[in-house]
Amino acid sequence: MAIFEIPDLRIAGLSACVPKKTLSNLDYNWITQKERNQLIQTIGVETRHVAEPGQTTSDLCFQATEQLLDKLGWERKEINLLVFVSQSRDYIIPSTSAILQDRLKLPQTCLAIDINLGCSGYVYGLSVIGSLMKTTGMQKGLLLVGDLSNVTSAYRDKSTYPLFGDAGTATALECKPGYAPMQFNLQTDGSGYDTIIIQDGGVRNLASKKSFSSKKYGAGIYHNRLQIALNGIEVFNFSLREVVPNIKTTLKHFNRQLDEFDFLLFHQANRLIVETIRKMLKVDSARVPYSLPDFGNTSCSSIPLTMVTQIGNELRKKPQKLLLSAFGIGLSWGTVLIETDGIIIPELTQQEVVSKQS
Repeated sequence: MAIFEIPDLRIAGLSACVPKKTLSNLDYNWITQKERNQLIQTIGVETRHVAEPGQTTSDLCFQATEQLLDKLGWERKEINLLVFVSQSRDYIIPSTSAILQDRLKLPQTCLAIDINLGCSGYVYGLSVIGSLMKTTGMQKGLLLVGDLSNVTSAYRDKSTYPLFGDAGTATALECKPGYAPMQFNLQTDGSGYDTIIIQDGGVRNLASKKSFSSKKYGAGIYHNRLQIALNGIEVFNFSLREVVPNIKTTLKHFNRQLDEFDFLLFHQANRLIVETIRKMLKVDSARVPYSLPDFGNTSCSSIPLTMVTQIGNELRKKPQKLLLSAFGIGLSWGTVLIETDGIIIPELTQQEVVSKQS
């Protein structure tokens, strides 16, 4: 099983950036006013920040990183590892991490890699960057995580369009001997790969004229084959079937108790899913923060965005014990147990200047 721990690894800083443009689900005219109200109550999303044309995930992650490095005071020549996690990279090729290495003026000795992962991406990303740092001896690394899910969401698809928001985040990690280990439990079930999928545009199904033709998949659900298709019932059933056992197995394996954690941070899938999981675990709502109402489901960036916007003050001021649980596309899911001791967290920034890159 992929249950392991990474010692001597500390989160030094955390930052987030969202597009300045916002949309309200109260203005979502594809469905009736009654449906809008019911939808907001069920999924918990009132407003979302969405990217302008030409604005990219790497733009948001770049700005988040710039402000974080400024606050940390790190020398860029000391950073030898950059991991970029996203499903909305700049180009099919080359890797977006290479572009960010150059834009951020990191040294050419920097190892830069992309990871194509969504909902579970932050937890998986921490495991990858932590493992690389521990095995190579690299002292400082950057984990850049974000997505622009609205780019591939169809306006006439009520199952996806009102749900997703856009964001980019940056997490700075450093090796610190004797620091409490990050404890992981990661799982995968590829048999559910088509539960959340964009059918065309990859090598399996190359984009064609047919890819742009919109089709009806249910009441109020129209999209083409280059847009996100989401099976809501399957996602709900998967989440309720796998997340709680994964958390309980993690706690048991590492001899930890749920009550010892100050906050439980879940991937912001939707309010119905997260609230059901919270109640299954019998955890008080005060320990489960939400960023859904103001930002929507921001894919792999939802957990770090929630940390910055909802519990930033607590993370800045004093040590915290955190349980992070992420789940979704793949299907993939996982838990990580983390201890912090005062994180540098700049205020959330909103970006309105788009990239000049062609």
